[in-house]
Amino acid sequence: MGRARRHGNLRPYNRPPGGAQPERPEMQNIDVMLEPLRALLAQVGAFTPRLFLAAALLLGGWLLAKAFRFSVVKALRALNFHVLTERAGIDGFLQQGGTEKDTTEIFGWIAYVLVILASLIVAFNSLGLTQVTDLLGRVLLFVPRLLVALLVLVFGSYFARFAGHAVQSYCRSAEISDGELLGRFMQYGVMAFVVLLAVDHLDIGGGLIQQTFLILLGGVVVALALAFGIGGRDRAAALIARWFPDEHGDRLP
Repeated sequence: MGRARRHGNLRPYNRPPGGAQPERPEMQNIDVMLEPLRALLAQVGAFTPRLFLAAALLLGGWLLAKAFRFSVVKALRALNFHVLTERAGIDGFLQQGGTEKDTTEIFGWIAYVLVILASLIVAFNSLGLTQVTDLLGRVLLFVPRLLVALLVLVFGSYFARFAGHAVQSYCRSAEISDGELLGRFMQYGVMAFVVLLAVDHLDIGGGLIQQTFLILLGGVVVALALAFGIGGRDRAAALIARWFPDEHGDRLP
């Protein structure tokens, strides 16, 4: 009887359907707290191989960039490109600016940057960073323009010096006393046109620099013409008489 009473006082235990044990509230709270950590670890595990791949691409790009720079410098020196830049006055201008590198080494450095940018684009693209890839792509497209602009400056400055020396030689052969001044005017005029071509190829300022240069050039020409025509008529007559003497061979002193 006592055992029956004790069993009669116990409440029946209702199991969940399927016979599964119910989860405790403490376990549910722990699972909720660990869920962000699990997601973070899953993302780190998926990102780590891509990170190692990007690092390997950067290392390979760095080695390739150094080899490419060395090859470009050696090839340009084999073609005597450094002689051309020295005669054009570009190397002297760089040395006056305080740098010890010549134009050939600058071209090698630009080639190095070109390969580094390409490797960075591939590496960031493997990481899925599309915004950084787009920005580096724009910079990469600007580098070939810079190379062409530098080539225009090199060959243009060489031609400007050649034109200036040609004018001076002609003036000496024609016995024109101001031949050196005319030669310098010729050299600086050609060099200004070359710089304008280089800036136009770089497409900097959207045409503002070209228009400003043309306005300044026109103002200088008009000012010189007015000053020489109004205030220097006697000097102009003396120069014309010196450059183009009369048929008797008389020259002004």
